[in-house]
This record gives sequence, C-alpha cells and structure tokens, in this order.
Amino acid sequence: MRTTARQTRENRTNTVDFQNEATYFQLLGDGQAFLECVLAFLLSLAFQLKHKATCDGGGCLTRHSHYVRVRLGGVTIWRIQCTRCKAVFTVLPHFVLRYRQMRPEVARDALLATHGGLSLELCAVICHISPLALYRLVCAFGHPSLVTVLTRCGLPLPTYFLADEKHSRCLTDKVYLPTIVSGRVLWHLGYTEEASAAAFTQSYGEFQRAASQHEPSYQVRGVLTDGFDSTVKSMRTLFPGARLGNCLRHAINKLPAKLVAIASPVRQALRSQFHTLLYRARQRKGLRVFALGQRLRRFADHVTQRAGVANGERVRRWFQEKKAGWYAVLADPQMPVTSTLLDQAHNAIERKLFMMKGFHHPKGSQQAFLRGLAHLYNLVPYQRRAKHAGQCGVEVEGGKVPTRDWFLNLQILTSGGFR
Repeated sequence: MRTTARQTRENRTNTVDFQNEATYFQLLGDGQAFLECVLAFLLSLAFQLKHKATCDGGGCLTRHSHYVRVRLGGVTIWRIQCTRCKAVFTVLPHFVLRYRQMRPEVARDALLATHGGLSLELCAVICHISPLALYRLVCAFGHPSLVTVLTRCGLPLPTYFLADEKHSRCLTDKVYLPTIVSGRVLWHLGYTEEASAAAFTQSYGEFQRAASQHEPSYQVRGVLTDGFDSTVKSMRTLFPGARLGNCLRHAINKLPAKLVAIASPVRQALRSQFHTLLYRARQRKGLRVFALGQRLRRFADHVTQRAGVANGERVRRWFQEKKAGWYAVLADPQMPVTSTLLDQAHNAIERKLFMMKGFHHPKGSQQAFLRGLAHLYNLVPYQRRAKHAGQCGVEVEGGKVPTRDWFLNLQILTSGGFR
C-alpha cells in the first residue's frame, strides 16, 4: 500500500501550430529547423518552457527522443531537452490531441453536433467515434474552471448576477445544479446531491475562490435569487456585503398558489393586478421602496375583500417574508429583476443532460461534464443556437437523423465561437 503522496508532474507538453501536416513531416527530417520553428512559435505567443526550479532557462535545447502514435496513422512525436536542467518537453503538433485518439477536426465536429442537440449515439454515427469517447471529450473540455476561461477571454467579473439551483436526476437520485449567471454567460455550474445550505455554500464557494484568486479585491454588490432558503443562506455566507433580491417574476407566478377556495377568474384577476403593481413600482423614479410598501398593504386589503380573510392574511404574511428581497431589487437600478436568463440556461443544460446518458452514471465525472457543457454554452453564441433550434432536438431524438447539409451549416455558423 502506498504510504506517501504521489508527486504531481509538471505539464511540459507544448502544442505547436505547424500550419499544415506537410510542413510538420518535412521539418522532422531537419532537427535544427524543427527546433527553430518550435522556439519561434513559443516566443511569438510569449510562452516560456517550464524548466526545473534550479534552472534559469538559459541552457540550450537539443533533441531527446521520439515516439510514434500508431492509432493516428503513425505520427511521429518529438521530445526536446534542456541541456542544463535535463527537463524534457513534448512537442505536440496542432493536428494531434493530447491523450486522444481522434483528430481535432473530429473532436470539433462532435462537440458542435452535441451542442446542437444530438445525442451521444447520433454523434457517434455522424463523427465515427464511440459515445464514451465523446463523453470523455466533454469532460476533458470541462477541466478548466469557468472563471479562468472567461477572464482570459477578457470578460470582467460580474458585480451583479443571478444565483439559482436546477433540479435534475442522476438515475433515480435527485441532484441539484447550483448555477451563477450574468447576462447570458454561465459563471458557475456546480453539482451536489443535497439541497442543504452547506452543500450550496461549498459549490458556490468554488466561484468565490476562483474570482478572489483572479482579483483579490473582488466584491459582489447584488445577487438575485428565487428566494430558496439554502441559496439565500449560502449567498449571505459567501458574499456578506451583497444586496440579496428576490425575483419579481417568481413572485407573480407564486401568488395564485397563495389563494385557495376561490374561483379561477378571481385568482387570475388578482394575479394580473399584482403584476401591474410591481410593474408600476419599477417605473417610478423616486421613493420606489416607500411606494411599494404602501401598495402592498393596500393590495393585501384588496385580497381580503375579494378572496376572504384567510387568503388576505396568508398573502399579508407572504409579503412580510418576501418584501425585503423586492425592496432590494427596486432600490438598486443595476440589480437584475427576473431570473429569465438563468432559466434559459438551465433549460438548455437540462436538454443536454436528458440526451447525454453518460451524465446519469453513479461513477461518472458529473462536475467535469457539466463544466464542459457550460463552456460550450458560453462559447457558442446564443443567436446561432436559437437559429437551428427547430432543426434538432425532438425530431432528431424521435428517430430522424439530421441531413449532411444541416450539420455543415451548424459547423460553419458556430465555428466562430471557438476562435
């Protein structure tokens, strides 16, 4: 039995763009030209080779060894070595994926088809790869954190965002996907088997730690939730100075459930009046919070007259519980008002999970798989996904295999998101 911790190895694999395969194979015959091409490429990207700690990187580089990737048609892979610290670097050509038997263009087509709405099985038929290989590809795509990728793309950390949890199922077990969205960008997509505040705090804490590492002075000003107790408690623990608001759309949708033993037309009329109340409160330029408090008391009295004393008291208690969150939304113009964008992101992810059988596996890599789907959601523009929404999904899952023209159009229109 191993008693000492395994020492992690430095990643000294460097992917180099040789423009085309012919250039790569031509350079293999000239060691000096090969080394010059590799160094020129690394220096043009301002990359530095990871030498050992005792080396300043001033040594020369020489050819060390090579090996052959047989399953990729016998591609020769070179290794180079620093003459001072003896560190060995692998030079991976751009048309070979690390630890993968598929070529980059096959992986690209499979990811696009997957994100376009196809199941693992249909992607395997179109791209001639196994469903398990595609599942592992999505998991590998999800190893980098969302915060790291988005900040490197130049996006600023969100000071206002939406936080909510999506209910899903892994086989017969109910699971939860804590999510943070700002605009149409997913900043966090977690996975937990419990709906407790401690579990959500641990999941949302991954975003908080990653954001603090990128920007130590990072502060959140406002968070919009649907009022779920565990989510609210986790946000208060992680972001104590943030203003916590309750979604207005959830409030409008939940009002009819507070009214019992009344006719449906009366219930719908009260819902419509409550919608008008919140809408007018949002339109006011000044004293919005004070005006909302007055209108809520008057509306509770109106409910008592129309629906009875019991319903009026029930609505009045509900107002007392939720009005602080509504005040927070109306007091800050920059606060999100509704969680519509987060619900859209949840629905998109849920459609993928329904078709991705690999997610529903007790020993699967759920967190990495979800993060990979989130990367695809962020990198492929929303308009281009929506344009092809009617050409994939239900019809495809019903047994209709997409045509080659559909797949080529999807590849052309969405390729810009990966560049």
